[in-house]
Amino acid sequence: MKAIVKFLLVFAGALTIHLNIKSQTVKLSSLPSAPATIYLDFDGEYVTGTSWNWNGPINAKPAGLTNEAISEIFKRVAEDYRPFNLNITTDPVVYLSAPFDRRIRIIITPTSSWYGKAGGVSFVGSFKWGDETPAWIFGTLLNNNVKYIAEACSHEMGHTLGLQHQSTYNGECKKISEYNTGRGEGEIGWAPIMGNSYYKNHTTWHTGSSTMGCNNIQNDLEILAGSGNGFGFRPDDHHNDRSTATPIKTTGHNFLVTGLINRPQDADQFKITLNTLTNLRLNAIPENVGIGNQGADIDIKVALLNSNADTIGIYNPVNLLGVGIDTTLNHGTYYLSVAATANINHSVYGSLGLYSLSGSLGTNLPLHQIILKAEKVTGDYVLKWNYLTDEPIMNIIVEKSVDGKTFSPLILLDANARNYRCRPTTTTAYYRMKAVALADERSYYSNICNINSGKETKKVQVLANRMSGQVTMLADATYTFQVFDISGKLILQGKLVNGRNNVNLDNSPKGILLMRVSNGVKSWTEKILNQ
Repeated sequence: MKAIVKFLLVFAGALTIHLNIKSQTVKLSSLPSAPATIYLDFDGEYVTGTSWNWNGPINAKPAGLTNEAISEIFKRVAEDYRPFNLNITTDPVVYLSAPFDRRIRIIITPTSSWYGKAGGVSFVGSFKWGDETPAWIFGTLLNNNVKYIAEACSHEMGHTLGLQHQSTYNGECKKISEYNTGRGEGEIGWAPIMGNSYYKNHTTWHTGSSTMGCNNIQNDLEILAGSGNGFGFRPDDHHNDRSTATPIKTTGHNFLVTGLINRPQDADQFKITLNTLTNLRLNAIPENVGIGNQGADIDIKVALLNSNADTIGIYNPVNLLGVGIDTTLNHGTYYLSVAATANINHSVYGSLGLYSLSGSLGTNLPLHQIILKAEKVTGDYVLKWNYLTDEPIMNIIVEKSVDGKTFSPLILLDANARNYRCRPTTTTAYYRMKAVALADERSYYSNICNINSGKETKKVQVLANRMSGQVTMLADATYTFQVFDISGKLILQGKLVNGRNNVNLDNSPKGILLMRVSNGVKSWTEKILNQ
């Protein structure tokens, strides 16, 4: 793949720029109180007297983008730099009020013939020079694609703040690509910002081999927040300790809180107190610009704990960046712990950013309890349920899952139904019953029943799970695996091939570990005792 983002390792001289401060570009700022500012300049500028001017003055035309496009570019770039005490702005007045040695401009323009074929260009480390040296993004060479322009802005700004490219190398330390292109597809398809991030949804800062050599590991966060740039990380907004957890306040039955995960080890704690049996519905949503969490920088994990800090559930959908919770809780005090998480495509390192917790508390529950049981009857299974209710139920829906997490409707039944006969078509199937209230059409769920038909054997088997330093697995095809400690921290990940596999656990903590195995369609978890 031909890279189109370039940078220069040289220093600039004196600069003259005529700022257009009367532009009608929408005025946006991500953190006006910050000590440092980066200006996204869409207005067009006349640049002379710099190291860019080897062929005379540069009369850069305005970007020619709509305010809607500019707003999306701003939101994407602002989210990339959200962990830092740094203001991203489109307002030239805000830019001019910032200190000379704590500001830089990136000019987005169609005017590119003076330089050549590149999506953007900048001087590495120029943010610290204090002489108004700009960076450049050439919009027409990026087809005026909003995402491409935003990714190029964050990339070139990274250069001005001291970053090199994140590159890829083979086992012999030979450079394969100047730009690390990431991996994966869909919502969690990932690439490093300082690589080639045009074609992946989830783009983050990274620690990995730089263009300077395979053994030259570049820690993006450490450099960006380093003392040389002078702005550091934003202060933590919510405590990591449950004793000082942020109380969740409701408006009616609803609540909305926001937070920022700005360090890999950050875990925001929230407290909620329930006075009666309550249905908790929660959506943890990363900051985004569209459907499928477009432009989101954080992959969210939420843990629900009781007053004794016992974990009720850890919620982290495999192929999604956000989290949904729908559960019924007894009266008492509960805690929500929000943190970043790794996924199959990247580590937790750069998974940082804003999020919101949008939820509701159903205190007037029509159903007091729903109990589901399964009984085997001559090769089939009969699902039986019972519930207590003070309000009419509209209907019953039996749902089925192959992994115990993602359920789909199996059959719609009358509200008076109390059983359903089924025959699982897979080795293991999970069932639950959903009752829909007539008054407000809210859904209430039973417990989950796990039915094992015994028709097949596991496709991946743990041959020995009480091992010292390794675990032996037998697989019938190629699978991916992730090993977690009991707190949910990712310890190890890799692939299993057809046949016998020895997974090295020498650097893993002792005790119970959880191995999640997936073939891309189905996944399951095995317990391992590492002695």
